[in-house]
Amino acid sequence: MPTHSVPTEGSAPLRTCIGCRRREDQNLLVRLALDPSTETRSVTVDLRRRLPGRGAWLHPATDCLQVALRRRAFHRAFRGPVETDSLTDLFEQTVTSAPPMTAEEQDTPALTTDNESGSEI
Repeated sequence: MPTHSVPTEGSAPLRTCIGCRRREDQNLLVRLALDPSTETRSVTVDLRRRLPGRGAWLHPATDCLQVALRRRAFHRAFRGPVETDSLTDLFEQTVTSAPPMTAEEQDTPALTTDNESGSEI
């Protein structure tokens, strides 16, 4: 019989880094999405995690970015050809200079549960 892990209180959803393929809490990864302001399908860093459409998740490390680019992981994640030429510079500018976002900055309320009933409060 398969066992399913029960999320612990305050745990974030798990996402897989498209570079190294390790699973982590989404709070430890950076979301990338297609830039809606361009006509081409270009990938951009989504620090607020609010851009529409599919997203790809990546550790905030240039090693993971380079592996993802080499493996053409962005093309698979976004289900088609995408423009990644300016992504390396954009990634280094935004990710390495930006502090990690808190739950309040992401506009995502933290889930709290009633310990006795297990239901959300």
